[in-house]
Amino acid sequence: MPFYEHTLIARPDLTAQQAQTLGETLAQLIAEHGGKVTKTEYWGLRNLAYRIKKNRKGHYLHFNIDAPAAAIAELERTERINEDVLRYLTVRVDKLDPGPSPIMLAKASRDERAKRERELRGEARPEREGTTETV
Repeated sequence: MPFYEHTLIARPDLTAQQAQTLGETLAQLIAEHGGKVTKTEYWGLRNLAYRIKKNRKGHYLHFNIDAPAAAIAELERTERINEDVLRYLTVRVDKLDPGPSPIMLAKASRDERAKRERELRGEARPEREGTTETV
């Protein structure tokens, strides 16, 4: 079966959990049509380069898919109907990359850099002060 990378942008007024549930629903649709989703990544709520349907942000989801072309056609048809999906893009690739995507790598390095900087400054996460209970 051919391999695909599929990225979609969901409406920003959804919660992160609702966006991930949308991704699970679409992955189930692929499975029903004889394919499988090998990797799912939630990239988070990100700024858009330009407004789409009056929205400045969107929830990004990324899939690696191993499925027949008919399954991809059904996936895209379902996304055109779904009001929660702002945009989608499917690209056929020669092979799927099992590792994290460049977006996830950049996010991880940003988190690590912030942690290192806090350690260098000698800061620890502040404990909550004044949390004594009075009865």
